[in-house]
Amino acid sequence: MTGSVIDAVDVAVAVGGREILRGVSVSVAPGEVLGLIGPNGAGKTSLMRMAGAQEFPTTGSVTIVGERMGRVDLREIRTAVGMASSALAHRVPDAERVADIVISAGHDVLGRWREPYDDVDRERAVTILEQVGAYHLADRDWGTLSEGERKRVLIARALMTDPELLLLDEPGAGLDLGGREDLVVLLSELAEDPDAPAIVMVTHHVEEIPPGFTHALLLDEGECVAQGLIDDVMTAENLTRTYHQPISLTRQDGRYFARRARRGGTHRG
Repeated sequence: MTGSVIDAVDVAVAVGGREILRGVSVSVAPGEVLGLIGPNGAGKTSLMRMAGAQEFPTTGSVTIVGERMGRVDLREIRTAVGMASSALAHRVPDAERVADIVISAGHDVLGRWREPYDDVDRERAVTILEQVGAYHLADRDWGTLSEGERKRVLIARALMTDPELLLLDEPGAGLDLGGREDLVVLLSELAEDPDAPAIVMVTHHVEEIPPGFTHALLLDEGECVAQGLIDDVMTAENLTRTYHQPISLTRQDGRYFARRARRGGTHRG
């Protein structure tokens, strides 16, 4: 598509008289891969829910895949957006077969029921499971999967409909070191795939941002601290402002690593 897959202008969200987001504007172009980073309560979830056409802004405008929220049926927008989140993971029955979890995304349901599927659907599901390294799980039940395996299956489901926008809400949450590193490799491959959709990933940890991500957005207390090209945004100074403590940042092999800076130490971008 031409134009932006996300175009949010001067967005604010208020809940119970409390502002969750204030004056946030963000644009994501096709092919961009953006890391959305910030502390708890920064407003990341609200921004992702709007990007997924699940929540309206209190003020401001949000256009997703060329459609303005409030002017079209939200279901029309959601068909072009793939999302993997812990909220979805909690809704999957333990006895659900992995292949059915993936293929049923085309009907926006969880698992097979009476929906019709043809050879194209089945071939697409196989291709996606292979792409994310989860084909060997196709006949397994959801309840038997490790946390890392579940992340891969949910990403496969999110890709099943060939979306224009892929939203990943804390995909590294709950993973051990090995699982996290496997996930980083997978997401790096997606980020560098020219046929992949635009991607927005929420994370609390800069170490989870894979090589190949092009842009970043730092949020704190409902406001944008910095956004733009990832090398310009991911600096010790910006992270120090975002987390309200001195942060030291290093980069190695295309990965960022952050820690609290020692007193009297220097910040490195």
